[in-house]
Amino acid sequence: MGEPPYTRAVPRFRLVIAYDGTEFHGWQRQDPPGKAPLRTVQGVLEDAVAEAVGARVPVTGASRTDAGVHAFGQVASFAAETRVPVERLALAINARLPDDVRVREAHPAHDGFDPISDCMSKCYRYSMAHGDRGTDGRVLFDRRTTWTTWHALDAVKMREAAAALVGTHDFAAFAQVNHGRESTVRTVFGCTITEPADGRLCVEVCGSGFLYNMVRIIAGTLAEAGRGKVTAADVRRALLEGDRTVTGPTLPPHGLRLEWVRYGAGTP
Repeated sequence: MGEPPYTRAVPRFRLVIAYDGTEFHGWQRQDPPGKAPLRTVQGVLEDAVAEAVGARVPVTGASRTDAGVHAFGQVASFAAETRVPVERLALAINARLPDDVRVREAHPAHDGFDPISDCMSKCYRYSMAHGDRGTDGRVLFDRRTTWTTWHALDAVKMREAAAALVGTHDFAAFAQVNHGRESTVRTVFGCTITEPADGRLCVEVCGSGFLYNMVRIIAGTLAEAGRGKVTAADVRRALLEGDRTVTGPTLPPHGLRLEWVRYGAGTP
């Protein structure tokens, strides 16, 4: 018997994607039985990729963002034979996408690249307008991406509470009930509060991974700290005791944006 024929692996690609999540039912494709598919980012992206490369293939995303959540640096991957050169792949897909989704970059990836399991860290940003700026007319133009509150928030108190979140902890108190994960232990590499303009705050949380609604609950807890209703000691107690009643509300999805997803050195 002769040697088996050599089989060349189907080329794999890595995409960096931005989208306005307002009109989407989240990232993950949803096809309810007997009903029309819901509009999702994965759904419209798979449709556009199919047209661009001439074959329908699954597109896997690093983060399954919820309905209304945005992204600037979502990472996704697919494998397909295509005559489109990689340097023109983003343009080819974008020509077939709606205006609220854009492929920012396209790169070749190694055969086993998995945007979920290969992920080393992620960063989310939650944007807020507060105090007088919470009712300022200029927030009108940011209303899809910024949560507003008429309460004035103290950034110093928020930073004190944010510092208590950094490290490896059990984040059960910062997770939605029925989160579906076996372990609630996660590592937060950094939690920072910036003030990009008067009356504006951004909470950035970077970590190895996140529980369902974890960042939105962190943002709500830090907003309560900014009002003087939650202290750094309360945050530490919540982490130790897993008491959800100590932490703040789950803020609305529209203030949240996936900023970036990072992989190991040398990841193509």
